[in-house]
Amino acid sequence: MKEQLLKKTKFGEDITVASRRMFLKKLVYGSVLALSGCGVETAAVRQVGQHGFTQQAQAPTPYLHSPGYKTLSFEHTHTGEKLRLTYFERGDYIKEALLQINYLLRDFRTDDIYPIDTALLDQLFDLKQTLGLNKPFHIISGYRSPLTNARLRKHSHGVAEHSFHMQGRAIDIRVEGISSKIIRNAALTMAQGGVGYYPRNNFVHLDSGRFRTW
Repeated sequence: MKEQLLKKTKFGEDITVASRRMFLKKLVYGSVLALSGCGVETAAVRQVGQHGFTQQAQAPTPYLHSPGYKTLSFEHTHTGEKLRLTYFERGDYIKEALLQINYLLRDFRTDDIYPIDTALLDQLFDLKQTLGLNKPFHIISGYRSPLTNARLRKHSHGVAEHSFHMQGRAIDIRVEGISSKIIRNAALTMAQGGVGYYPRNNFVHLDSGRFRTW
């Protein structure tokens, strides 16, 4: 494990951050890159409370909505990588699926990989269910290394010094064909974690911290 980097968090815990090469050696279930040609699916947005969702009839996909299965789809806006997989089934998280998600949501600027909080993945799954979504989440930002976070802070006051992105507990998303306002409103009905709305840049921030909004 020569390429394994051991880093200290602010809490004093040793956290392993894997390099891209080491990850590819360890990954048992193949590349995270999905084959192009898995078509973009349409979303059916169901009415929820008073938040402006529109009703659209669509038969649910039995596999996606079967009890005990949790499936997510991603498309990274910076790398072009795509991933659609079941990460949870029959009461357990699937280790190989989590490894693939960790890789896709790596710091694409440095290739550092960090474990993504499963609570954040479940938050995304709940959002998908709330929206009746079959389209992939477009990823603007997943994990950020301390180096990347510090560099971004120099250019933006909106980047927190102790960002949840550095703990694998935050993600910035958008969905093709669905306004960020609707995504934000759906997330608010869930009352889970942090929900940030950035209409100018057309994305929504989610994190697995305490419930708060901005």
